[in-house]
Amino acid sequence: MQQPVFCDVADVRARLGAAGYLADDAIATTVFLADRLGKPLLVEGPAGVGKTELAKAVATATGSELIRLQCYEGLDEARALYEWNYKKQLLRIQVANGSSPDPANDGRPGGWSEVEQDIFSEEFLLSRPLLTAIRRTEPTVLLVDETDKADVEVEGLLLEVLSDFQVTIPELGTIVAARRPLVVLTSNATRELSEALKRRCLYLHLDYPTAEREKAIVLSRVPEVAEALAEALVRTVRALRALELKKSPSIAETIDWAHTLVALGLDTLDEAAVRDTLGVVLKHASDHARAVAQLELN
Repeated sequence: MQQPVFCDVADVRARLGAAGYLADDAIATTVFLADRLGKPLLVEGPAGVGKTELAKAVATATGSELIRLQCYEGLDEARALYEWNYKKQLLRIQVANGSSPDPANDGRPGGWSEVEQDIFSEEFLLSRPLLTAIRRTEPTVLLVDETDKADVEVEGLLLEVLSDFQVTIPELGTIVAARRPLVVLTSNATRELSEALKRRCLYLHLDYPTAEREKAIVLSRVPEVAEALAEALVRTVRALRALELKKSPSIAETIDWAHTLVALGLDTLDEAAVRDTLGVVLKHASDHARAVAQLELN
């Protein structure tokens, strides 16, 4: 097992904090264990609670390159793992076909066997995020973002990578990681991930932070905002999250709202300010109408 990056849990908190991510004890402890045990970290929770930001902060804190695989419906092996450069292969074959045919070789060019080996060489291989992360020799954080949005078949691609940190390419053989990446998978829990995938990971559930912690996040990311305004802002955001909305405000949107109020030169969050800037945090007309009605902003 390779040398761990973090010394202890306190080191995780300090380095993530320096990277702009305020981690609580549960987050810091789980990140420390993922690094120390060499296991992938599955971070699950509602959209907008800082799952992707955690992976970015870990990459910054460890001086690692962030390799991101953004999952979506229809994602396949060619986009996740690798594919062959078919256009370049075809050109190579066409060039070979221009040479003299060999009757003993069914009329194909005499160097066909060499061509066949050539077109399945490194020169024609297009590396995608999973293979790229496995092959890197420098410190790497592999982020598999929104894993639950991908088809179930994609989880099968991840199993070999997460179990043995290796990728098998039939034409080239098995490529084993020279240096294991630190792997972070995120999920919004829109579907249940397979038990086989979960067994290979440590698990961390993230929810919206406490009012105190969210206020600290706002003050750290928007130092120009007054403490009283940050407190009022967080209180209002938490009231919005308590409503039955299509999309509750994320932490990033809370930060955006703080930037907005600073840009407008506002030092208080009165009803007029909330009504005029509500579009920063609510992006659906029905959510906007519900908030205006239930928070009595008319």
